[in-house]
Amino acid sequence: MTARRVLILTASIGSGHIKAAEAVRRELQQQMPEAEIVTVDFMSRQISLLHWLMKQIYLKMLAFVPNLYDVFYRIAGGASGGSLVQKAFSVVMLPVISRLIERFHPDAVICTHPFPEGAVSLWKRRHQSNLPLAVVMTDYSLHQIWLYPGVTQYFMATEAMREEMIARNFSEQSLYADGIPVDGRLAFLPGKEAVRAELDLPDGCPAVLLMGGGLGLGGIAPTLQELESIHERLALLVVAGHNEALLAEAKRFAKTSRHLVRVWGYTEQAHRLMQAADLLITKPGALTISEAFVLGLPMLLHDPIPGPETENAVYATKNGAAVWLHPGERLAAAVRDLLGGGCLERMRQHALACGRPDAARVIAGRIAGGILRQIL
Repeated sequence: MTARRVLILTASIGSGHIKAAEAVRRELQQQMPEAEIVTVDFMSRQISLLHWLMKQIYLKMLAFVPNLYDVFYRIAGGASGGSLVQKAFSVVMLPVISRLIERFHPDAVICTHPFPEGAVSLWKRRHQSNLPLAVVMTDYSLHQIWLYPGVTQYFMATEAMREEMIARNFSEQSLYADGIPVDGRLAFLPGKEAVRAELDLPDGCPAVLLMGGGLGLGGIAPTLQELESIHERLALLVVAGHNEALLAEAKRFAKTSRHLVRVWGYTEQAHRLMQAADLLITKPGALTISEAFVLGLPMLLHDPIPGPETENAVYATKNGAAVWLHPGERLAAAVRDLLGGGCLERMRQHALACGRPDAARVIAGRIAGGILRQIL
């Protein structure tokens, strides 16, 4: 039998979709070592200048008018509006999908973002193809923008999402509530004390991690200024991502702060920093909170992007793993309460209860089985 070829399509809008794709790819390669697995960033300039420009517009929109995204999210979530939005994006992106399928001749396609998913769905309909299409949702709530015909397997975060899809008449046999895939290596990190020792963090000094995803969003600079009002000395671990301006500002802050401040740009050490931390202050990106669940890391959530991140914050808060800081609430006071109120251990246990450390391995196994059934 010839080696199977799998095409994974993702999108570099933030880092979550890329992380989910990489987690599935790594596990799938272990389970199908003879397969050729190719991951493509559907929104990269090398793949499509138009897609790249669309991404730049999206990022500008988040920076200047985030509520406009909320309007788009709500319109796209309606039955008729969602259908129109989906059709428009699918038609615009169809030529690129056609080129990729002609280039790679995949035996199966996996999507961790709805844009390439919609284009593959349209391509299948136009070519009357039975090409296996697996979709890995990276949200904690169901949205119309993920729902297309011709999807062979849907993977989602929660059983509630699966039940909602069943209520919408999707086939139960195609729906799996296996969780959002995180890096399987999280389960093999050294213990908390060992990582703190590696980072040379003082004993008895609470460690607070500030992250804003790969883009360094989420008001980290003003958060640092607020934390300066806390008299207890903290270890502030700051990850600026690709945000060079934030990186420089955080380094300047570190020189005069009463706290111990360590600063990183984009780093491969983010998981170790999460393991060392007592509290994570972050925007509620789905992959970030999924990783925090697995590591049992309590969260203080703020500044969600209106739409899916708001739903993520609701999920984490409702399950007791996070506190959601709303506009007008004082961040420093919330941090003092969390560090001094004895509730972090309860939050840690709630986070661990939400964690799905084996999600990527389970999803990869189901996809591998589905590919084999269709090819043999």
